[in-house]
Amino acid sequence: MGQDPFTALKRSSTVAAATPLPTTATRGRSAAAAAPRGRQIKKTFNNLKLTLLCGFITILVLRGTIGIGSLTGSSDGDLDAQKIAEETKRILDEIRSDDEPFDPNDPPGPEINPNVTYTLGPRIANWDLERKEWLSKNPEFPNHVNGKARVLLVTGSPPKPCDNPIGDHYLLKAIKNKIDYCRLHGIEIVYNLAHLDKELAGYWAKLPLIRRLMLSHPEVEWIWWMDSDALFTDMVFELPLKKYVNHNLVIHGYPDLLFDQKSWIALNTGSFLFRNCQWSLDLLDAWAPMGPKGAVRDEAGKILTANLKGRPAFEADDQSALIYLLISRKDEWMDKVFVENSYYLHGYWAGLVDRYEEMMEKYHPGLGDERWPFVTHFVGCKPCGSYGDYAVERCLSSMERAYNFADNQVLKLYGFRHRGLLSPKIKRIRNETTTPLEIVDQFDIRRSTNGHS
Repeated sequence: MGQDPFTALKRSSTVAAATPLPTTATRGRSAAAAAPRGRQIKKTFNNLKLTLLCGFITILVLRGTIGIGSLTGSSDGDLDAQKIAEETKRILDEIRSDDEPFDPNDPPGPEINPNVTYTLGPRIANWDLERKEWLSKNPEFPNHVNGKARVLLVTGSPPKPCDNPIGDHYLLKAIKNKIDYCRLHGIEIVYNLAHLDKELAGYWAKLPLIRRLMLSHPEVEWIWWMDSDALFTDMVFELPLKKYVNHNLVIHGYPDLLFDQKSWIALNTGSFLFRNCQWSLDLLDAWAPMGPKGAVRDEAGKILTANLKGRPAFEADDQSALIYLLISRKDEWMDKVFVENSYYLHGYWAGLVDRYEEMMEKYHPGLGDERWPFVTHFVGCKPCGSYGDYAVERCLSSMERAYNFADNQVLKLYGFRHRGLLSPKIKRIRNETTTPLEIVDQFDIRRSTNGHS
């Protein structure tokens, strides 16, 4: 990419002596059950405030309709509008808060035993046999279609509105980008907005989702996780799935960084594939105990920082935990892990977005590597959050360039392209024709081949 893709991600930290990773949940029973009445009162009070706000807005609308505002002066109207904006912002802030609302209809959660290792669910030991039998009994749901393994792309975002309102707009563009790619390549897609396990929120939310999808869709051969802030930027390139016939996890990374340097960025979990099999369920079971929020996640974070080069001190994240697991139990897991770097299953955005014009001049889609990156991942940007490692303006303009770079490849079939990589406006690039099927044969990117099957 012309520069070290990891430089911008590295931070200094002190590497301490290796210590065992905690695997038990040190959480006591929640106090939520002891105070349902208080939460219900709070919920009722919030509902009352929302009702009063709605009534206030209704009165203002009526005032504007019958012209009262014109009699009392425009300053009163401006003040009322300001109050509405402030109250609306306050309510949205409450919606965005981390506190889960109490629902008296929810059944009480199981009592947590601090001496029992956290699990994603009941232990499943014979999934390969069960799945094989299910597939034989349900031929209308094959795990291969037209000679290709069935793939399910999974992505998602938090259930709450973005802290930065424009972040929702870029989440929309990101999912549109993924839908376009999946439509062109016959891939199914799931977009998730729900936390399936309250203990595994944040970085860890993907684990229970992936497990549930594996068990609920036995016809799917590969589950492909992709972060919401990652975009397809090579709309022609296809995953070389036949290359992974003997592997169950495909993840972008570098073996030397993983085993020689034990770097915390040796792998990237922003885009990876799990085969739907017993091995994958077992790996998820081994991975998950590091993630329960609270004391377990905090303590695991200390162990990860002590053992992984360059990792800052913060709570355990899924990527560092996977790296630590593969390093510490290499003989158990690595035979089935394919560390991919021949193409960009994950491409670090800062070294790519400013080179798109050069790529368009010299190369063509279908390459997937540094010449025309398959995936551009906006690590550290957090367009939906109120924080990030890079300036918001730089992140948003770079995401706009990446989206339009990819969208041009789709629009080409229709005879259009963006006026520029920073412009949402499009222009015509060819005239209409009386023989449209010739255009389809010439420009449909689904017909492109790149040597990957």
